[in-house]
Amino acid sequence: MRRKIITIAGSPGSGKSSTAKALASALGFRHYSSGDLFRQLAAQRGESIEALNIAAEVRRDIDLDVDDLLKKIYDSEDELVIDSRMAWHWMPASFKAYLLLDLDTAARRIFGHLQKEGRISEDAASEQEVRTSIQRRFESEQRRYKSLYDVDFTNPENFDIVLNTKDNDLPIIVGMLKGSYAAWG
Repeated sequence: MRRKIITIAGSPGSGKSSTAKALASALGFRHYSSGDLFRQLAAQRGESIEALNIAAEVRRDIDLDVDDLLKKIYDSEDELVIDSRMAWHWMPASFKAYLLLDLDTAARRIFGHLQKEGRISEDAASEQEVRTSIQRRFESEQRRYKSLYDVDFTNPENFDIVLNTKDNDLPIIVGMLKGSYAAWG
């Protein structure tokens, strides 16, 4: 049975969070981000998101806690859009989307976003350092989920739709997802 749940996974910088928020708003659904939970955990520990990802390779409880929360949400809620690398796996009756973006464009987007927010200055970090960091984080996540669950969250066969966000802006991506979700439902 199909559920009124949309899961959005994707590569770093592909716009998972922005897309999930905009799509949830357009559909009148609630939005949830497992990345927000990970960022909160990192902040509580005084670590970077990259450091927490690396720690999660040895401390399986970090991923297991997030995944347990996803399972509980799936059991209790509908009309939900979730951006999460693994929600598609824990929410089998959801509409599953994957947003794809090359690493260089992702680094440019993330670096620009961080500068705009004043979280880094031009001399504090470079676009290349951001690229290296997100590549490490992405590779860490791939290793962890393969080790924990024997899944590849980048495999397009796991998803109902795969969209490249490089040349498509947010309104176009949201429109494509809305149309695909309506056809799926």
